Amino acid sequence: MPKRTVPVFNIEGEAVGEVELPEVFETPLRPDVIKRAVVALQSHRFQPQGRDPMAGKRTTAPDHNWQTGHGIARIPRIRDSRRGAFIPSTVGGHAAFPPTPEKKIRKRINKKERRLAIFSGIAATADKEVVSRRGHIVETVKALPLVVEDEVQSLQRTREVKELLMNLGVWPDILRASKKKIRAGKGKMRGRRVKRRKGPLIVVAEDLGISKASGNLPGVDVVEVKNLNAELLAPGTHPGRLTIWTRSALSMLDELFGRRSG
Repeated sequence: MPKRTVPVFNIEGEAVGEVELPEVFETPLRPDVIKRAVVALQSHRFQPQGRDPMAGKRTTAPDHNWQTGHGIARIPRIRDSRRGAFIPSTVGGHAAFPPTPEKKIRKRINKKERRLAIFSGIAATADKEVVSRRGHIVETVKALPLVVEDEVQSLQRTREVKELLMNLGVWPDILRASKKKIRAGKGKMRGRRVKRRKGPLIVVAEDLGISKASGNLPGVDVVEVKNLNAELLAPGTHPGRLTIWTRSALSMLDELFGRRSG
């Protein structure tokens, strides 16, 4: 069966050749495996938290209660007082089952499942329907997957990267990603006030300056192909991220992910 070919674009957005897609792009979509891999990655960033074992227990109440005959509940009460304390149902009492720092919160995933999640995430970047369903603006994009010349890796200025994205028809998606949303709920008070969207992912074989040049563009991430993971390809567990590949990064996929699993 002949391999699918896609055009290669230069910085001006002109097609200058074609390239065959590696075998990994034929991997079937597996959103279930992708979700497992992304959640496992996210769990590695969680910080263990617990409560002081003596919280709510520094009181004289455990040694004193009024016993029967007083017409009130037989709960621990502070010495020389009617006030209840210590137990969970009293004001200032200890929590019933508080969080403990010993809880196992790191999730693990099998190596073959993790690789399959990456393969499936890569393949989803070439499916226009999946990319569009994720929320990206693809009507103006010249091709999927987007493949560009290696000179893109050496861009040093934000203005140059902006011109590249405009020439490739990706700029409308940057404007979409620039819109912020104020989070609902108490997260606004806990350092998570603004929710930001994800824009295009640029995959390079070698970072020669483009990551720094893209730093101020909203939603844009740059990653070397050897560091690809499921969360970059499917942020929030949703596959189909709009992705731009350099020609050399695309050719390295056969070397890094040549043998498909699953």
